Amino acid sequence: MEWTQEAAASRPGGDQVQAGPCSDAKVSRGEDLDMWQDTTPHSSLPLSTADREHVLQHTSALWEEWGPARRLFITGGTGFFGCWLLETFAHANTVLRLRAQVAVLTRDPDAFRRRLPHLAVDPSIALVRGDVRSLDVATVHDQLREAGWPEIATHGFGAVLHAATAAVAAPGARDVERLFQAEISGTERTLAFARETGAKRFLFTSSGAVYGPQPDAMPQVTEDYSGAPDPMGVNATYGEGKRASELLCACAARRDGLAATVARAFAFVGPHLPLDGHFAIGNFLGDRIAGKPIQVKGDGKPVRSYLYAADLAVWLWTILFRGAPGRAYNVGSEDACSVSEAAALVAQTEVPGVAPVPIEHAGKPGAAATTTLSSHGRYVPSTRRAWEELGLRQIISLPDSIRRTLTWTQSTRPGS
Repeated sequence: MEWTQEAAASRPGGDQVQAGPCSDAKVSRGEDLDMWQDTTPHSSLPLSTADREHVLQHTSALWEEWGPARRLFITGGTGFFGCWLLETFAHANTVLRLRAQVAVLTRDPDAFRRRLPHLAVDPSIALVRGDVRSLDVATVHDQLREAGWPEIATHGFGAVLHAATAAVAAPGARDVERLFQAEISGTERTLAFARETGAKRFLFTSSGAVYGPQPDAMPQVTEDYSGAPDPMGVNATYGEGKRASELLCACAARRDGLAATVARAFAFVGPHLPLDGHFAIGNFLGDRIAGKPIQVKGDGKPVRSYLYAADLAVWLWTILFRGAPGRAYNVGSEDACSVSEAAALVAQTEVPGVAPVPIEHAGKPGAAATTTLSSHGRYVPSTRRAWEELGLRQIISLPDSIRRTLTWTQSTRPGS
């Protein structure tokens, strides 16, 4: 997927590569034609037992509280968030014998089956072919009847989790307006789908991009911070789209009584994170796995924080089922580090079968990376609200997160 340099740091799941001029100024692989396309080409192994058990340990009570109508609809099920949600759902469903069902909207079910064959054959997961921008109840019901789930047409879904997001074009791309409209129309259709299928709870995965650049003097950004992206900046497409989508969720909560909650996602690390995209830590991990020197562009001083994906899954499930309607929650880590410090951790963390690698700084000493968020330095959330209201906290440290990610990624390589 392609992201603006501003949005890449703010998108669910990612930080941006600390990029030099024009390094991201391209649109490739046809994402402008398929804005929710999954671009991971190879088959992935299941998550580790330790990761699945971690999520189950901290969410088991949620599933029991959900009640008998355990039917869930997920958009964006093939992305970074979606993979973790589906894997942890399937594990909880098996271990707890929930007899729950999840329908997953995907533009390409065949690609899903190739990439995640162990999930595609799970009888509790049904793949629905479609585009979130034209999500239609009748079409979904027809496909689910064909899949042997006729009860959905009668009983609908208990909850909807909207994790699909438009691919974000790089600076200079011509279709930023279309991408903004796609973000909003996707949320509009998913909210309408939730209403028409009788869903009681709704979770929208938003982003820290809604706050705009974080002031240098602000160690952590809170949910009540009134900052925003520059409305005259075309590179703010992603953040503005998420802001508008949050407003749509608030309107639906008031108008329809839908228990709509918002997860404002910051930066993450874990299995399924792209290793060759515009995620700084993902690229560092990719270099380490390939045995190449880790490339740090710019001066490495921008400050980020990373939450491990197993903790992320715990947070998303908790916000979906226990979050206050009409409430937004920051999702991320408060443990800040510079990009250079993150690179050093990736380079030297001990993992069997993965040799340490050196670090190369491509930027000039003291030169800031040429990205909007990087020039402002920090991208770190306050998670006090999530802790005080929902009991959520970071459990897995960044060094352990990197170790787990490298171990899983190494195991998925051909010949491992």
